[in-house]
Amino acid sequence: MGSHISPFAIIVGGGPSGLLLALLLGRRGISVQLLEAAAKLDDRPRATHYSAPAVAELGRAGLIQDLRAQGGFTPNGVCWRKLNGEIIAGLPGADPDEPNAMICLPLNQVNEVMLKHLPQYPSVSIHYDHKVIGVDQSDTVAWVTVETPEGIKTLEATYIIGCDGANSQIRRSLFGDREFPGFTWEEQLVATNTYYPFEEFGYDRDSNFIIDSTNWYMAARISNDGLYRITYGELPGLTLEELKKRQASKFREMLPGHPEPDSYQIVNFSPYKVHQRLSKKMRVGRVLLAADAAHLCNPFGGFGLMGGLVDVGGLFDCLAGIYDGVANDSILDKYDKVRRAIYEHVVNPVSCDNLRRMFQKDPTTALRDDGFLQMCKKAETDPSILKAFAEGANALCYDFTQHYHAKR
Repeated sequence: MGSHISPFAIIVGGGPSGLLLALLLGRRGISVQLLEAAAKLDDRPRATHYSAPAVAELGRAGLIQDLRAQGGFTPNGVCWRKLNGEIIAGLPGADPDEPNAMICLPLNQVNEVMLKHLPQYPSVSIHYDHKVIGVDQSDTVAWVTVETPEGIKTLEATYIIGCDGANSQIRRSLFGDREFPGFTWEEQLVATNTYYPFEEFGYDRDSNFIIDSTNWYMAARISNDGLYRITYGELPGLTLEELKKRQASKFREMLPGHPEPDSYQIVNFSPYKVHQRLSKKMRVGRVLLAADAAHLCNPFGGFGLMGGLVDVGGLFDCLAGIYDGVANDSILDKYDKVRRAIYEHVVNPVSCDNLRRMFQKDPTTALRDDGFLQMCKKAETDPSILKAFAEGANALCYDFTQHYHAKR
């Protein structure tokens, strides 16, 4: 494999999960190579909301102050509405001064903050235009085959971590191109970033989920200058051009005020299909998976990114324990078992309910028929229920340090 000293970890994928894991390991002085197939980081805004479990991991990497300085803010609340704007139920936002209060900031800006922090840690190196095309391992080391500007290379490490997204080459190398159990939603989603003055129509919550069998959508403020993420459901099977042609009529039907195109400004338009999938394993020997490389879910509720960042925090604790000699590599089997179980029992069912609620519930009877909305309604006047909601997010978390066999 070569005579040079190998890093402890090679992380494949320079998205949010790969960057966060590199930062956490780097802060501990652990040697890491981060490989990114593209020539630069993805600059698409994509996800925007980071709930308490994700914020806790971002905090461990020392990022919170800079994320706030970049424009990250704590939303003032969330609600579910009828198409006419009437609120069915809602929850207030957290106090921005609370520990781990939710932060809203487009993902490309979060990535930029993480990238700026990497040079602080000399044990971490990032390599662009490094496309991994295969992975293999022995009892003592793992390696990846990489296409680089200088030709094909083989790079080795003690562990290889696939943080390379939904189309993960690491996962496909382990299990095959089509082996990603789960399903794809029939419903077509279209995500837009749009300037529109929702507040002029009485929308006083930063995050709004509209329940309607046809015109269901989410409108969530994502910046301090009035930019909203508007994600809506569309007919399945339409081409990109057909979706673009239908956009103006959809906004006219959906949005408060029934606006014409000259009343709003769309700065991003991204149709996509959504999936609920979980890899067969998140550990195969010295090769590990995290975040979207391991599991996928629809975006409503932010469980995809949140679950991925919490994966990374747990995996960091496992790897750091091995590196420090206070855990053996069996802790990685615990990582595989626990993180898969959390997806199966929390992420998958709750995120599915979040999506189905928007288009399967009758808005006139949703409060009567939906236990979750009933709890939200009670939480408006009962602080103990509101506290239980906040603590419920901890179901995504797990402390792997309890499996250390010695203190550091």
